[in-house]
Amino acid sequence: MGRDGLLLSQSRQRIVCLNSLKASVQVTTIDLSASLVLNTCIIHYRHQEFSHWLHLLALETQGSSSPVLKQRKKRTFPQILAPIIFSTSISNVNISIQLGDTPPFALGFNSISLDYQHLRPQSIHQRGVLTVDHLCWRVGSDSHIQRAPHPPNMHVWGEALVLDSFTLQGSYNQPLGLSSTQSDTLFLDCTIRGLQVEASDTCAQCLSRILSLMGPQSGKSAVSRHSSFGESVSLLWKVDLKVEDMNLFTLSALVGASEVRLDTLTILGSAETSTVGIQGLVLALVKSVTEKMQPCCKAPDIPTPVLSLSMLSITYHSSIRSLEVQCGAGLTLLWSPPDHMYLYQHVLATLQCRDLLRATVFPETVPSLALETSGTTSELEGRAPEPLPPKRLLNLTLEVSTAKLTAFVAEDKFITLAAESVSLSRHGGSLQAYCPELAAGFDGNSIFNFKEVEVQLLPELEEMILHRNPFPALQTLRNRVWLLSFGSVSVEFPYQYDFSRTLDEAVGVQKWLKGLHQGTRAWASPSPVPLPPDLLLKVEHFSWVFLDDVFEVKLHDNYELMKDESKESAKRLQLLDAKVAALRKQHGELLPARKIEELYASLERKNIEIYIQRSRRLYGNTPMRRALLTWSLAGLELVALADASFHGPEHVVEQVQELDPGSPFPPEGLDLVIQWCRMLKCNVKSFLVRIRDYPRYLFEIRDWRLMGRLVGTEQSGQPCSRRRQILHLGLPWGNVAVERNMPPLKFYHDFHSEIFQYTVVWGPCWDPAWTLIGQCVDLLTKPSADPSPPLPWWDKSRLLFHGDWHMDIEQANLHQLATEDPYNTTENMHWEWSHLSFHWKPGQFVFKGDLDINVRTASKYDDCCFLHLPDLCMTLDLQWLCHGNPHDHHSVTLRAPEFLPEVPLGQLHDSYRAFRSENLNLSIKMDLTRHSGTISQPRILLYSSTLRWMQNFWATWTSVTRPICRGKLFNNLKPSKKKLGQHYKQLSYTALFPQLQVHYWASFAQQRGIQIECSQGHVFTRGTQRLIPQAGTVMRRLISDWSVTQMVSDLSQVTVHLMASPTEENADHCLDPLVTKTHLLSLSSLTYQRHSNRTAEEELSARDGDPTFHTHQLHLVDLRISWTTTNRDIAFGLYDGYKKAAVLKRNLSTEALKGLKIDPQMPAKKPKRGVPTSASAPPRVNTPSFSGQPDKGSSGGAYMLQKLIEETDRFVVFTEEESGMSDQLCGIAACQTDDIYNRNCLIELVNCQMVLRGAETEGCVIVSAAKAQLLQCQHHPAWYGDTLKQKTSWTCLLDGMQYFATTESSPTEQDGRQLWLEVKNIEEHRQRSLDSVQELMESGQAVGGMVTTTTDWNQPAEAQQAQQVQRIISRCNCRMYYISYSHDIDPELATQIKPPEVLENQEKEDLLKKQEGAVDTFTLIHHELEISTNPAQYAMILDIVNNLLLHVEPKRKEHSEKKQRVRFQLEISSNPEEQRSSILHLQEAVRQHVAQIRQLEKQMYSIMKSLQDDSKNENLLDLNQKLQLQLNQEKANLQLESEELNILIRCFKDFQLQRANKMELRKQQEDVSVVRRTEFYFAQARWRLTEEDGQLGIAELELQRFLYSKVNKSDDTAEHLLELGWFTMNNLLPNAVYKVVLRPQSSCQSGRQLALRLFSKVRPPVGGISVKEHFEVNVVPLTIQLTHQFFHRMMGFFFPGRSVEDDEVGDEEDKSKLVTTGIPVVKPRQLIATDDAVPLGPGKGVAQGLTRSSGVRRSFRKSPEHPVDDIDKMKERAAMNNSFIYIKIPQVPLCVSYKGEKNSVDWGDLNLVLPCLEYHNNTWTWLDFAMAVKRDSRKALVAQVIKEKLRLKSATGSEVRGKLETKSDLNMQQQEEEEKARLLIGLSVGDKNPGKKSIFGRRK
Repeated sequence: MGRDGLLLSQSRQRIVCLNSLKASVQVTTIDLSASLVLNTCIIHYRHQEFSHWLHLLALETQGSSSPVLKQRKKRTFPQILAPIIFSTSISNVNISIQLGDTPPFALGFNSISLDYQHLRPQSIHQRGVLTVDHLCWRVGSDSHIQRAPHPPNMHVWGEALVLDSFTLQGSYNQPLGLSSTQSDTLFLDCTIRGLQVEASDTCAQCLSRILSLMGPQSGKSAVSRHSSFGESVSLLWKVDLKVEDMNLFTLSALVGASEVRLDTLTILGSAETSTVGIQGLVLALVKSVTEKMQPCCKAPDIPTPVLSLSMLSITYHSSIRSLEVQCGAGLTLLWSPPDHMYLYQHVLATLQCRDLLRATVFPETVPSLALETSGTTSELEGRAPEPLPPKRLLNLTLEVSTAKLTAFVAEDKFITLAAESVSLSRHGGSLQAYCPELAAGFDGNSIFNFKEVEVQLLPELEEMILHRNPFPALQTLRNRVWLLSFGSVSVEFPYQYDFSRTLDEAVGVQKWLKGLHQGTRAWASPSPVPLPPDLLLKVEHFSWVFLDDVFEVKLHDNYELMKDESKESAKRLQLLDAKVAALRKQHGELLPARKIEELYASLERKNIEIYIQRSRRLYGNTPMRRALLTWSLAGLELVALADASFHGPEHVVEQVQELDPGSPFPPEGLDLVIQWCRMLKCNVKSFLVRIRDYPRYLFEIRDWRLMGRLVGTEQSGQPCSRRRQILHLGLPWGNVAVERNMPPLKFYHDFHSEIFQYTVVWGPCWDPAWTLIGQCVDLLTKPSADPSPPLPWWDKSRLLFHGDWHMDIEQANLHQLATEDPYNTTENMHWEWSHLSFHWKPGQFVFKGDLDINVRTASKYDDCCFLHLPDLCMTLDLQWLCHGNPHDHHSVTLRAPEFLPEVPLGQLHDSYRAFRSENLNLSIKMDLTRHSGTISQPRILLYSSTLRWMQNFWATWTSVTRPICRGKLFNNLKPSKKKLGQHYKQLSYTALFPQLQVHYWASFAQQRGIQIECSQGHVFTRGTQRLIPQAGTVMRRLISDWSVTQMVSDLSQVTVHLMASPTEENADHCLDPLVTKTHLLSLSSLTYQRHSNRTAEEELSARDGDPTFHTHQLHLVDLRISWTTTNRDIAFGLYDGYKKAAVLKRNLSTEALKGLKIDPQMPAKKPKRGVPTSASAPPRVNTPSFSGQPDKGSSGGAYMLQKLIEETDRFVVFTEEESGMSDQLCGIAACQTDDIYNRNCLIELVNCQMVLRGAETEGCVIVSAAKAQLLQCQHHPAWYGDTLKQKTSWTCLLDGMQYFATTESSPTEQDGRQLWLEVKNIEEHRQRSLDSVQELMESGQAVGGMVTTTTDWNQPAEAQQAQQVQRIISRCNCRMYYISYSHDIDPELATQIKPPEVLENQEKEDLLKKQEGAVDTFTLIHHELEISTNPAQYAMILDIVNNLLLHVEPKRKEHSEKKQRVRFQLEISSNPEEQRSSILHLQEAVRQHVAQIRQLEKQMYSIMKSLQDDSKNENLLDLNQKLQLQLNQEKANLQLESEELNILIRCFKDFQLQRANKMELRKQQEDVSVVRRTEFYFAQARWRLTEEDGQLGIAELELQRFLYSKVNKSDDTAEHLLELGWFTMNNLLPNAVYKVVLRPQSSCQSGRQLALRLFSKVRPPVGGISVKEHFEVNVVPLTIQLTHQFFHRMMGFFFPGRSVEDDEVGDEEDKSKLVTTGIPVVKPRQLIATDDAVPLGPGKGVAQGLTRSSGVRRSFRKSPEHPVDDIDKMKERAAMNNSFIYIKIPQVPLCVSYKGEKNSVDWGDLNLVLPCLEYHNNTWTWLDFAMAVKRDSRKALVAQVIKEKLRLKSATGSEVRGKLETKSDLNMQQQEEEEKARLLIGLSVGDKNPGKKSIFGRRK
């Protein structure tokens, strides 16, 4: 049947247009075949038009329906068993349909052909082929309009489905027979080309309408089909699908379109395995649809794809439920928030379409679905994985060859993640992933690199169960595990890259995504969160690197290259010089100069070329250093365990309260956003931090194990604590605001760690690099949006970290670098802790262990352990001074900038105001009193070089750091960070020790040193810091000024020894066994207090109770001092070395030439003693000042100070009636001046005693005092003459003084043990208990009494063999004054200095204002003295006075001459400022000496290090010897030039001061200045001369107003003056005729009259002979009453061993026998043996040369150990003699009475006159002088005696006149008269010599 040209039309529009239709059916015996052919059919269907007719038709069918018809319908169709063949071909069909109000759509295709065969041989076999060509389904309003076919490779919007070609071949085979076991088989093969699918709202509406029309039938059929499918037997199937050029579009009216392009899709499916293969997958966005068509490119050609993938293969194995996914190379994802919003909208639109269709197909499920899909699909996805439990999990395998993901978090900030060969597999409950290389980059910088990454998510792991065992508190036994393993992790941050901005943007985007996709969960009911998994992290190697500035690195490398090149070029120049010199030798003058110039020019060019070549090849072999900081870990293993006991917010809050109990918990509780708690266990093999390429690690930690809890919480911010971050999404969304929580993440911890080795190295030289590192760290974290000033690091750590940290460290080291070179490894201070236990609690650090502090230096002092503290417990307490509670960190509320509260004008808002610390009080306590098993004593070992090294170390550590990379040039205008050192307000230090030993050696050879030993001790110090702003408009750092406000020390049982050894300086370091220890002092307790200067108000309040206030107060109990010649030499040697070093340091400083700033315009007024205010005082830079003088107003402070000083009269000695004499004493006058500005020091001694031993005599003198006070005052600087000096005065008050001495009968001391008095004999006079036998035997408190001594510290005398000493001076009081003047002016007082007053009419100046007055002065005053001595004690006292007390430094004259010469040079030079350059040159020379010495020491250090390995290397030993000699020579040169420099600078400063005040140098070269003055004054003294037993008296001498003064001058001359107001001598011999031996004739004792005056001027010695320039004796008329017996006893006392009967002395040998012990003694050489055997050296006084027959007792003379050679004899003879230039003794009237022996004649009241004697230019011994006086006096006196005797005889009419005529009688009388005269002369010598011998007998 055929029909052509059928046309139906209605209302002018064609409904159906059909061109041709052919249908045929053919039935044969074999088969049944049918065919249908249709061509060009166009149908337009409008439902509005047909609805009426369809309605009528429906009614009709309902009405005509009858049961018959229904039965007819139920008739079965006959079964056809023959094969059926059906074929159809439909071409050129277009159908447009409009259903109701839905948009119209149209379907058209070029052709569809279908061939179908149904065969029934042994089985039912069906086969079909379907071919579709160019199928297109259009939707939209104009879709019914016919169009031309769309162009190739283009997509026209509105075409929902386009198929270029579709071919489907399929066959279905069903075997017959019920018993057959074969399955049905289905084969499908499909090929599609040019598939385009577009999903849009229009498509969904059209489909929904179609499905709604077909809805009920399709629903039923679907159900039935589903049931039948379930009942059918198993089916074997195979599908082969291939799609080429597939494009999937989603179209949205709002956000444009999205496109998914698949170049090729291949699906191979079967019942067992299914495989999906994709080639060329791209996801792209078309953000705005402006054109009608969209080109369809190949996948690689699509521009800006969001996702692109070259190949993807997915395989599914149904039998094992396994899915394998393989991604080819080139997986790239380019993501950004706007793109995400586009995709999100497209996905939402697609899901809405799906929901619409689902609601149409399954209308019964609509209500429930409508609720679930109201928002997003998250609920569906959440509900999906809730199948029945027995269902097996899907096994997944994923492999990606290369992937690169890029996420733009802002327009210009992006994060990239690149991975290679990623494999991921899931089997059962475990997930495993592996990636050999993974890199994360930020903004194009590769920052994170991971290698060998392995991730495992396991349901459980046996290893983790073992890790839980050490924590018994854990409740959960098993937990799932995340295992992360990395071969290496490296993090690299480029220089000045702002990582924090990108990271912050990324976190903001993450928060936005979270809010976008979990919006519906926010209000959902919270379900219990499952326990998070345990974490096991393993990292083989971790490194974190901050890269350095390339410019800086190249600059440094170029500098090193230039430095090396300069050395190399110098070598080349040297070679060329040598060659030129050789050529000159060869050619002579023929060598042209131009040729030489060319040679040198070519060398210069060559140098430049070589430098350029080396510069270019600089990084050829070695790569350029890149790292600024490298932090590396090796063998990191971290275990984090979760547990039910601390999971959940409530449990976490409990943990927080437990770990941080000190912080007040908010009453309303904590609302936490983030809360977690984990038990941590961590192992690290090595932890290393290195700065740049410095040779030492900043941190080096080996074998670190850590365990403990860690809690992290972030508080939920209040509305004001949420900042808004803007995200730019573009149109149509605009900007989105993300709320960010501002409170920080805080950590709470309780860690215990064990470390094998912990080393920290730090020094100020690393500070510049550390500043750069700080700037890099600042770029890692974004500063808070709160506008408050940022917290410093110490407050930030208090805010973020809370809890305890315990560390047990086997070996801990801190190296403090001591140089400015960061590459130096030899100079450092090394703190070495062993077995250190460290505990860090909030606000406290506790260190327990053994501490050694070593000085490491490249010299022979290397590895000097100067501090050894065993069992030390060091506690550092930190007290943070805040406005609020320093521990209340919960109350810190950060505020966003838009929520700031109002603050007063001029103030800045500070959210941390209550928490921020204003200052820090640090308290350090070092406790050594812990008892442990080992007994080790704390020790301190110091060398003078160690102390100098410490000074350099301190200077290095307190130096001001330079600003690094700051300012506009570096774009860094942030305010500089405050240093922790400036944050301290108060620092207190406490030390407790059970015992302590201190050794100080002046040099490495240990020649001289001090040893201090102390038992129980306690030291406390407190200092405060104030920061002083600098003057001027330039912004500068504040000056730190430290002052000690309090210091308290208590020490008990202190012993000080001086040590000396004969070792030479260049000897190797060994503790010499010959070191002699001599006792210097010991005491039972020492208490020291240091107070800060008080304010005026405090002084006012303290006036009544404590009117005198002292900065330093020292209280000593039971002080015992030994002062011997050995001690004296060691002490002077130590002081000399210290002084030289101090002078050298001062003269080499840059301040040496600056001098004092003198303002001549200031009015010359007497300076007030008010302290200068801080405005006028020049600040002291960089030197911690311990003066602690607070600023006081000049009025109130001066008034208070004035009142304070007026009350100091108690310290000034007053005399009773003889005040006139004491007023003349310079010491008292100087101490009474009222210019004191600081009462510096008060020393109080209780029960002190001092043992004195001479050089020439055995035995000792013990001086004791019950109470002693020593007061030091500092006075204001003043002009003395033309010199500015600062005065310091010492006042000493001694109460209850007593002097004891050994007697001749004392045995020699054994073992060198000291004799000490018992305390009961020193204390104030007390009531005696007469019950004690011991006290009855002793002689009370009287002079001459015997007292037992003890040799031990603690034992009483009864416990030992008591040795007795005799009291030679009974209890008395003593006053001593010492005034010293210094050129060093305190800088704080410099502003008060006025120019000196120049008076035209100069009146008599005050004594102290003269140049002679302003000299060092010593004054000693005794009021009443009761003295008793025997001859041996007298000799011993003279020896002590000469050799110990009156010892002055040698070499003064040479120094003075040099100084005077320099002064003269300055005066005559035309331009004195030229001297400045010579000083600078000399300074440079001295500095070079110092540098050379350091260089030699370093060379010797390296040699000694080499010798440790090779101790027998001869070359090294020889080289060491040479270096040692060279070092000694350098030291000698340094000493000479240093002294010269000192003189030059001192004179230049004086000259500068005088020039500044327009003064001329008045001193001529011959001017001589006074350098020292010594004064002794006794108001009244009684001296008892006793026999050798010390008890029987010989004579008693009474002296009143005794004054002795000695003036030393700069030319080494000295003036001695002895004045005596009154004296008498009494004869104490039994049965004496005359009781009064000697007295002045006048009985007047007024204070103005002198009984005796002695004056002597002594010049420096010449050739060892002392020169007496002037010697004068003045005596008042005397009455002498003498007996022969008394004279003999007196001569025996003063001249022991001399035969009184000898008239003349013959030879020099006999003269030496008659020398008195008062002969001058020169300074003995250094003593190197013990007290028992001091050898006689050259230069001894003549008394040391006395023979045994000299009469001084053997026990009191020391025997020579060495033979005396000729040179020694010559020196001793020279020392015996004095050169007398001028002697004058005016005449003295005498009234003489004499009682001779039994046979001799007695005289009575003879009136004689001793003539005036003068002598000129004689070289005599003192005995020669006495004999000359005797001889000349005798000549004059004999005549007077004879004349007087004759006159007396004639007056009495004696009958013996005849006897006088005979010669023999005359001779006898003459002899008697001469004897009388000799007695007189001898008496005068005996009388005067006590004064003369010790005073004038000094050699200079």
